[in-house]
Amino acid sequence: MTSNPLLDFSDLPLFDRIQPEHVAPAIDALLKQAEAALEQVTAPDFPSEWTAIARVLDVATERLGRAWGAVGHLNAVADTPALRAAYNEAMPRVTAFWTRLGADERLYAKYKGIDVATLNAEQRKAHANAMRNFVLGGAELQGAARERYAEIQERQAELSQKFSEHALDATDAFAHYAELSELDGVPPDVVAAARAAAEAEGKAGYKLTLKMPCYLPVMQFARSSALRERLYRAYVTRASEFGDPTFDNTPLILEILKLRQEEAQLLGYRNFGELSVVPKMAESPEQVIGFLRDLAAKAKPYGQRDVVQLRDFASRELGIADPQPWDWSYIGEKLKEARYAFSEQEVKPYFPAPKVLDGLFKIVQNLFEVQIRRDEAPVWHPSVVFYRIERQTPEGVQKVGQFYLDPSARAAKRGGAWMDDVRARWLRPDDQRLQTPVAHLVCNFAEGVDGKPPLLTHDDVITLFHEFGHGLHHMLTQVNEHDVSGISGVEWDAVELPSQFMENFCWEWDVLQNMTAHVDTGAPLPRALYDKMIAAKNFQSGMQTLRQIEFALFDMLLHTQLDASAAQPGAVMALLNEVRTEVAVLPSPEFSRTPMTFTHIFSGGYAAGYYSYKWAEVLSADAYAAFEETVDAQGLPSVETGRRYREAILEAGGSRSAMESFKAFRGREPSIDALLRHQGMSEPLAEEALA
Repeated sequence: MTSNPLLDFSDLPLFDRIQPEHVAPAIDALLKQAEAALEQVTAPDFPSEWTAIARVLDVATERLGRAWGAVGHLNAVADTPALRAAYNEAMPRVTAFWTRLGADERLYAKYKGIDVATLNAEQRKAHANAMRNFVLGGAELQGAARERYAEIQERQAELSQKFSEHALDATDAFAHYAELSELDGVPPDVVAAARAAAEAEGKAGYKLTLKMPCYLPVMQFARSSALRERLYRAYVTRASEFGDPTFDNTPLILEILKLRQEEAQLLGYRNFGELSVVPKMAESPEQVIGFLRDLAAKAKPYGQRDVVQLRDFASRELGIADPQPWDWSYIGEKLKEARYAFSEQEVKPYFPAPKVLDGLFKIVQNLFEVQIRRDEAPVWHPSVVFYRIERQTPEGVQKVGQFYLDPSARAAKRGGAWMDDVRARWLRPDDQRLQTPVAHLVCNFAEGVDGKPPLLTHDDVITLFHEFGHGLHHMLTQVNEHDVSGISGVEWDAVELPSQFMENFCWEWDVLQNMTAHVDTGAPLPRALYDKMIAAKNFQSGMQTLRQIEFALFDMLLHTQLDASAAQPGAVMALLNEVRTEVAVLPSPEFSRTPMTFTHIFSGGYAAGYYSYKWAEVLSADAYAAFEETVDAQGLPSVETGRRYREAILEAGGSRSAMESFKAFRGREPSIDALLRHQGMSEPLAEEALA
């Protein structure tokens, strides 16, 4: 066991050494230690004292969490059959332990016995969260209800993992080996990558997949409607009854919803939506639904205008009299090119990944008064790079945090982009050592081709800034209490504030000048092209807003109004179609099965919480407005405002409510005005715009 890399907590995870065979023995050993720690602190003679409990129990559970986090991370970014098997074998035991811990009556009693007056502000917030979480974790349940609650948690963990696997496997299973003639209009770098992918398999033609760096540009630029239809149908029917039955997520969704409803009712709530909002900023599902419908009402006229313009352009300029679902992205890109004389592909050569990263680091360093440097750590793939963040203090250079950046799309890696924590900042109670935070930043960008660096779309750049915003929230915290440090303890519907806030910088001229360099000439982004980007910034913002509201409203109604205990297989799609009728402005085909890969709510922690993106967008837009109001003489963001934001939002982490942090920065509660203005929906539309 001494050679098991999962049991080495001396510093960073040994990702280059962790093998599937290490998982079971390490997790078993750590579970045994955590169980022993739980028994020790719940003994009758053990004091009800915060630090005493933390010194024993929190140290043991933090080690378990870090090791299991490393296994889960590898399962997401370097999936293999052996690792998946090891992960799934250990998961029920890990889930069962966390469920028992959260519902342990003896531990609950110890926490009840803690004298809150002896705690500092951070500890009081962590204690209040813990008391709430004991109740939500079933600590007040008795007998058969307690046993059933534990069974529900274990089964939900299994189903969520299986849902994620099906989505990944169904995505990876599709490939179309196209002829060159089919790829007319597809950007050259995407064509080159498709050819390289086919060659790597020893096959002829051009390998097209459903991974975003391939799928999206094909949908936007391929002139062949037949090719677009082929990929579109494959994409929107992934993991459904229309494909390989092995990957069909339909029965999993129904069981997950049934278990969530049962869990909520065991805890005294009418539905899972009510349970979900308890630890969030929102006060009730009804408040969320009202917020979404109000925003939909504001956005719908703009969305309707967008559709009128798309249909008119398609008929008049492209000869597409009856657009199909696989045509809209293509029509939209062509309209944008015609209206603004600008295309994503025209911008892309100015965003080589190394230059973008350098520009991102510069703004973070300038605004938040830190330094970012390359660092060394064991990694799981050659494309992964490791960095450290430092701050100059009166005592000298201080390490603030570190992060892994895994930018590239590849097989066996989950799609999308995310930030996750490796470890949290913590003034450790066992040795009084200050543990610094470490984060994962994961994206799925296209690889470079023909010896050139990877080129990012502007949307990719926004994604990178978004995830880095999450990372800053985790790494710049100055909170010493583990459970409210960084992103821990932050309300779920506020956690997107720092990430969405960072996206705004991707539209600033002075920022873009420092992070663009044409891949062939080295020239920065021309002002004329930037002006076109800004003109096109809110292109179809009404449609895009309504699309997000569609997902969010569907999610909340699914968890509040669907009787999952009696739901039939078609009930989920029937509800989605009702939501689409209410808010959507573009029709969706009958065969579309987007819920079957809606990993955010079925395997990603956003159940009855997808509204958080829009909710937090109100906060982030209003926060960024403070920077717009305080630019310096050169038009650059104010360092003073950056310092106030860092101290009020980023450094405070979860040590107080998100509303308190927001008001500490802004001096008032948030307003929706900045969001509507940023998205071009602040002025009423003229009647002729909807004609």
